[in-house]
Amino acid sequence: MKLGFIGIGLMGNPMTQRLLAAGHDVTVWNRSADKLTEVAAAGANVAARIGELTERVDVVMLCLANTAVVEAVVFGEGGVAEHGRAGQLLVDFSSSDPEATKDYARRLQDACGMSWVDSPVSGGVAGAEAGTLAIMCGGEEADIERIRPVLAPLSQRVTRMGGVGAGQVTKVCNQMIVGCNLMVLAEMMALAKACGVDAEQIPTALAGGFADSKPMQITGPLMAEESDPDPKWHVRTLLKDLDMAVAQSLRAGSATPMSGLAAQLMRQHGSKGFLERDPATLIKLYKDV
Repeated sequence: MKLGFIGIGLMGNPMTQRLLAAGHDVTVWNRSADKLTEVAAAGANVAARIGELTERVDVVMLCLANTAVVEAVVFGEGGVAEHGRAGQLLVDFSSSDPEATKDYARRLQDACGMSWVDSPVSGGVAGAEAGTLAIMCGGEEADIERIRPVLAPLSQRVTRMGGVGAGQVTKVCNQMIVGCNLMVLAEMMALAKACGVDAEQIPTALAGGFADSKPMQITGPLMAEESDPDPKWHVRTLLKDLDMAVAQSLRAGSATPMSGLAAQLMRQHGSKGFLERDPATLIKLYKDV
């Protein structure tokens, strides 16, 4: 299959690199053309327009910032829907609103006959680089089986969670755990430092125990150092996902008090100029009190 990839950012770049390394024919497009230099050097074909990319490929892959950007790329002027055809698949790796995703899938099918698979990922930039992402899919079983060979270089695991939108609900659940975990890590590190504990030793001391986690091992040391690293992910992204969790809970009538509180604390942190920074900076919310 010929592949198209739209959104060559922190995640899209290493994902595209892995697809190319696995021998796939990949055409790319990005709003900021300067971000295409690395993948073009690795062998990707560069399309001048979204329509050009869509017409060249069998599968259009998206890895975009949020739901609004997905809608613009798919349904905006010159977008995927204008140039798609029956038999093609759209695979959305973005973390998007589940209800909007269901609506987009219906609209795309009506517009051009393309099918939609929502395939949000977990594992961060490190997982994208190593090809160890966890991919949670929503869509028709036959469509997901069709793209399993394509997803293999990207992932350690691909799981079908149900129909279209189910992948996005699962990603919301994932981000509820991650977002709340990070808020507690920041709170805990601030307390440990206030009590004179060698906070840099905490990830090592707790490794393998019930309190251990990937956020503990990856972000914990950065929090202990009170670091402000070059972002591998962003506060704004986590806040967006926690807000989606709260919105989904309202639709489902299921309470999410922990996620709601985490969202408000993260919003407070973001309002101090940290929206574009790494979540490791969350400790500053407590240290500056």
